[in-house]
Amino acid sequence: MLNLSISKSQTHQILLPNCNPFFFGRRNASFAGNPKFKSVRKHENVRVGRGSSTIKAVQTSAEKSTTTTTSATVVITVQQTVGGALTHLGLSRGLDDIGDVLGRTLLVELVAAELDPHTGSEKPKIKAYAHKKDKDGDETHYESNFNVPEDFGEVGAITIENEHHKEMFVESIVIDGVYGGPINVTCNSWIHSKFDNKEPRVFFVDKSYLPSNTPSGLKIYREKELQILRGDGTGERKTFERIYDYDVYNDLGDPDSSEDLARPVLGGQEHPYPRRCRTGRARTKTDPLSESRNGNVYVPRDEAFSEVKQMQFSAKTIYSVLHSLVPSIETSIIDSDLGFPHFTAIETLFNEGVELPKQKSTGFLANIIPRLVKAITDVEKNVLLFETPQLYERDRFSWFRDEEFARQTLAGINPCRIELVTEWPLKSKLDPAVYGPAESAITTELVEKEIGGFTTVKKALEEKKLFVLDYHDLFIPYVKKVREIKGTTLYGSRTLFFLMPSGTLRPLAIELTRPQIDGKPQWKEVFQPCWDATGVWLWRLAKAHVLAHDSGFHQLVSHWLRTHCCTEPYVIATNRQLSAMHPVYKLLHPHLRYTMEINALAREALINANGVIEKGFTPRKYSLEVSSAAYDQLWQFDLQALPADLISRGMAVEDPAAPHGLKLAIEDYPYANDGLLIWDAIKKWVTDYVTYYYPEANLVQSDVELQEWWTEIRTKGHADKKDESWWPVSGAGVVPYQLLKPFSEAGVTGKGVPNSISI
Repeated sequence: MLNLSISKSQTHQILLPNCNPFFFGRRNASFAGNPKFKSVRKHENVRVGRGSSTIKAVQTSAEKSTTTTTSATVVITVQQTVGGALTHLGLSRGLDDIGDVLGRTLLVELVAAELDPHTGSEKPKIKAYAHKKDKDGDETHYESNFNVPEDFGEVGAITIENEHHKEMFVESIVIDGVYGGPINVTCNSWIHSKFDNKEPRVFFVDKSYLPSNTPSGLKIYREKELQILRGDGTGERKTFERIYDYDVYNDLGDPDSSEDLARPVLGGQEHPYPRRCRTGRARTKTDPLSESRNGNVYVPRDEAFSEVKQMQFSAKTIYSVLHSLVPSIETSIIDSDLGFPHFTAIETLFNEGVELPKQKSTGFLANIIPRLVKAITDVEKNVLLFETPQLYERDRFSWFRDEEFARQTLAGINPCRIELVTEWPLKSKLDPAVYGPAESAITTELVEKEIGGFTTVKKALEEKKLFVLDYHDLFIPYVKKVREIKGTTLYGSRTLFFLMPSGTLRPLAIELTRPQIDGKPQWKEVFQPCWDATGVWLWRLAKAHVLAHDSGFHQLVSHWLRTHCCTEPYVIATNRQLSAMHPVYKLLHPHLRYTMEINALAREALINANGVIEKGFTPRKYSLEVSSAAYDQLWQFDLQALPADLISRGMAVEDPAAPHGLKLAIEDYPYANDGLLIWDAIKKWVTDYVTYYYPEANLVQSDVELQEWWTEIRTKGHADKKDESWWPVSGAGVVPYQLLKPFSEAGVTGKGVPNSISI
């Protein structure tokens, strides 16, 4: 509970310019209306006293009766932002300062939770202006006083009209002196200016209600708020809006600037893909299917980063794409045609660094630079040094070694692709008439040459000791296209590993494949560990190709597609269909917030045409098409839970006697070992939480908001996969009760796929 010591009176001294102005907003909104300050607006049943700084809502004399009233106080905590302070300048600033002094900042209304039991209609809202009371650091408190009729009952919501010319970030509201008080309202939200949108903003008290249990006085507000969040699907979205809607990925290219920057639309039959948030920008002149990239990328206002989050993201951006943010790295030590000329050139990043150009922003970069990088500034120059990786510091050639290559498949950047070999020989699922023979060139004889001292291929398969990192079918269709790009090449690859008696993996063979191209037959070559000089370097180069495939798959599929892209439809559906009062909304919201902002920034600078991803990964301009192909071939909703993923890849089997109910195929598998600890903690929390609100299955089926949420995720957010048979269903499009629990007592189905998925 927020305890505030706020004086009952406050004397205003000087209006301008010696008062401490309070600034809000990030947009340069134009001044609207007559600059002459108007008199206090009259409201029905409310009289606002202006003789002192304490403003009370009182009944008019015509209404005074035997009804008794109680005095209530509303304290609104507003967070001052750097963005607001920098942008809130000019005439509107002065008018807003005057509004603060006169107490005309926020028009507040208390909404009764229940309808009038005698008339069945809404009880009259109680209105009053809140005035600026005091300031504590970056927080400013606004206070409003009300006379609340005794029969008003419980407060269910509060509406606020922001009479500033700029938006305000409201952190929380505390209502004291009312029935059931003090009442807390957690906001953490922007309130638009009435000059942008005259519709007041509604906040519900911190209580959760299923739709069927919504207090009678709040039902209309609950539905109206959802209608606002859904919008009408037309027009270009404005910065201050909070509208969530769906669109395809048609804004990655820039065909109006260059034909080479044109990119296909992702989303639809040709390139299946999840949906993103609709922005409504104009189409390009060159391609009517593509959206122009003019202006900022819209995200609903409450999805935008807080300033702390913005700083964190900036640091992470520098961490991941430093070579793009500091072009001098390329020009100083890297030949644009040859890349790093020799290994010692890489070492200069750690030992000598790169001289940065003189620029005012260097100090800012130094403040948020991540641990990966050390920025050293002296009188003469600015030098950028990379932090030496600990593994490299211990052993400069550790990354050459087979044991490190194998270890990284389990504990490196992409530990979620390796899988158990269940069929032999390895075969492609691609059309052999187009891409060549399907059977792998990794033969039984080649494998037994490496493991002959331990076992046979047949026995290794039976004992589940062969594992594969397979990037054959995903990359093969793009080999010809990528090879047409100057300065790069591409193969399909398969890497076979053997689980040693020590419990560690040993790489046995790497197959690189080029499909049939321009009349040339399919080419395949298998590389294996060896001792002659030429063979050793060919083996190392083969490993380098695999690592390039692995890092590209990690960024394009494991990270971008699964973590960000496939999640955005859940964010959109949650805000469109679940009220802020809904318990499932309250459960999901902290975990979904900011995802859309990250994704929007990615479309703006990372995954766009000629962006960081296309410059840094082997598929180049086809990188996002590869991501689309992975979504089409590999993504299933029912395999996104960690236990289901492990089971589907053969990396675990269900075992009630084992920790977490799963026996791992490789005991030393940090991704699974650590991940399952987190999974179990989430499982317990979500199960307890959901069971509290849905003790019976019929409550799920009768929850209209939840049913629409689930339907929209499948049919709109993942529209290209809406007809797949693996979606968990119960009846005709009804959310199954099990869906809301990570696992039922049965654990998994006979097919090894969880029969319930965590939300």
